[in-house]
Amino acid sequence: IDYFIDLVNLSKQISAWMNQMERENPDVVSSMIYGKTYEDRNITLLKIGFESTTPKKAVWMDCGIHAREWIAPAFCQHFVKEILGSYKSDSKVNTLFKNLDFYITPVLNMDGYIYSWKEYTTRLWRKSRSPGTGDCTCFGTDLNRNFYANWGMVGISRDCCSDIYNGPTALSEPEAKAVTDFLGAYQNEMLCYLTIHSYGQLILVPYGHPNISAPNYDELMEVGLAAAKAITAVHGKSYKVGTPPDILYANSGSSRDFARLIGIPYSFTFELRDEGNYGFILPEDQIQPTCEEAYQGAMSIINYVHDKNFKSAAITVTATLWTTLTALYISSANVF
Repeated sequence: IDYFIDLVNLSKQISAWMNQMERENPDVVSSMIYGKTYEDRNITLLKIGFESTTPKKAVWMDCGIHAREWIAPAFCQHFVKEILGSYKSDSKVNTLFKNLDFYITPVLNMDGYIYSWKEYTTRLWRKSRSPGTGDCTCFGTDLNRNFYANWGMVGISRDCCSDIYNGPTALSEPEAKAVTDFLGAYQNEMLCYLTIHSYGQLILVPYGHPNISAPNYDELMEVGLAAAKAITAVHGKSYKVGTPPDILYANSGSSRDFARLIGIPYSFTFELRDEGNYGFILPEDQIQPTCEEAYQGAMSIINYVHDKNFKSAAITVTATLWTTLTALYISSANVF
């Protein structure tokens, strides 16, 4: 299959799809430009959920931070299609829309993604497209090493030609800065951070540094293992769950770790199919099943996060109301 197409049209197709989602679902979908790439392309997200007059809790999802991981943007599109196609008929998804907003960036590293479509020699491009500094003639920074989260400590390279070059400074890349600023602005609302990658069939929890553990590590593992079980139930694929040092490799400066460091309690990286047979060049006939199983994994996490925050709140309110009514009953009984 000749994948490589007119790059101008590719960018337009992505924008057109986002516009279509907004146009066809005006009651629950809006879009927001929250930054610009190095090559001056818009960084755009879809906000999905019922409108509210008060701030709502939120779930973040981004895809395509690494250019060559083409299955990731495909998953974001699948996820959007599924939730928009089911919220009117599925009471659970409808409740999610009432209580949560979804902020979904289908392609975060738009410059790198488009470059990876240019020709066969660029298909495995990973990084952004910013030029090197000083005497470096190579392009790009690994955006998932550029966040202000133990930046530059482990699992990086200072060689600007390396695929894991972490940039001249933390947040040197406008894409990483845009996500950082957005999360900072919505820090109090954000409950869950999901960043979608490939490959390896993994669910990664914070942190990438081997000597630092998340305060809710045990709960993150429990939630991640439940998500892996939900994934396996779809097509039988097995996903490992753990921190990067435990099941992949140590790293620092990731968006997942940054999200957890600023207080977003549930932060996960999904590494989609496969386990290395095809790697980044996933066959076309695996796209749909990969998205189907990952959807169930993501929804397992999202439902857990929602239920913990809203069902526990409902129980508290009910208990408080019962206590108040009981007190009023006793008081009125004493009067008579």
